[in-house]
Amino acid sequence: MAGFKSASQLSSILENKDESDKRNLKYGQGVRLDKGGFFMAEQIKVIVFALGNEEYGIDVDKVRTIERMMPITRVPKTYSFIKGVINLRGVVIPVIDLRGRFNLEETEYTDQTRIIIVAVGEMEVGFIVDAANDVVDLDRDNIDSPPEVVGGVKAKYLDGVAKVGEDRLLIMLNLAEVLSRGEMTHLEQLED
Repeated sequence: MAGFKSASQLSSILENKDESDKRNLKYGQGVRLDKGGFFMAEQIKVIVFALGNEEYGIDVDKVRTIERMMPITRVPKTYSFIKGVINLRGVVIPVIDLRGRFNLEETEYTDQTRIIIVAVGEMEVGFIVDAANDVVDLDRDNIDSPPEVVGGVKAKYLDGVAKVGEDRLLIMLNLAEVLSRGEMTHLEQLED
């Protein structure tokens, strides 16, 4: 990985980058100093999960816990992708099937199916996924802007596409966009 010895070197690079590159290079937002005083890309830890043949990622800081499938209490008059609520250690948490949310074909739940409990704003929400496989470290500079549609998922739901190694791509979710304000309000009512 290339490093920068001084802030002036970083500044000159910033002047020659487009806005998406600047997002990844700003000091304090995507870069850090290594032991030798070089500016290096910031690393983030990402939970990797699968929906069908595609791999997705969520910043580990947003994930509260990963649970095996458990009984879900269906709530009437909700969106079709909201499967209901679970009681997790005394806390009622709404559960969303990400396949349904992204208009992907629904499949039967298996032993690999998981519920990833994430923080979305001030509330916790469970996302049903086909499998939660891995935790990886990513350099922020390896995350590119998403194309309009990736694996059938619209770009508004995505933060970007991360390159992992030579031939592996992770689709990074934008949790703030997975649910609209109206849907968030609806979920908050389910918690009560």
